[in-house]
Amino acid sequence: MFTTIFWILAAWLVVNGVWTCFATGNQELMKWFGWINVVAIILGFWVFYGAASVAVLAGWFTAVNWINVVLAIIQFYLAYRKAGTTHTA
Repeated sequence: MFTTIFWILAAWLVVNGVWTCFATGNQELMKWFGWINVVAIILGFWVFYGAASVAVLAGWFTAVNWINVVLAIIQFYLAYRKAGTTHTA
C-alpha cells in the first residue's frame, strides 16, 4: 500500500504542479485542484504514518507530502484572492 500510494501521489504532484504553473488565472479550477490536493495530503500523511513504510521511499514520501502542502497553499492563495487584484512593485 505504501509504494502504491507513493506513486499515485508523486504522479498527482507532477500533474498538479504543471497545471498550477500554466493555469494561475483560472480561479474556479484552482479551487477544485486545491481541495483535491487537501484530500491527497490527508491520504499521504495517513498512509505514511499508518502503513508499513518502505525505507527507500520514506524520505521521498515525506518530501512529496510537504511539497503538496506548499502547492495547496499556493493554490488556495491564487483561488481565493480577490479578482482584479494585482501586485506591482
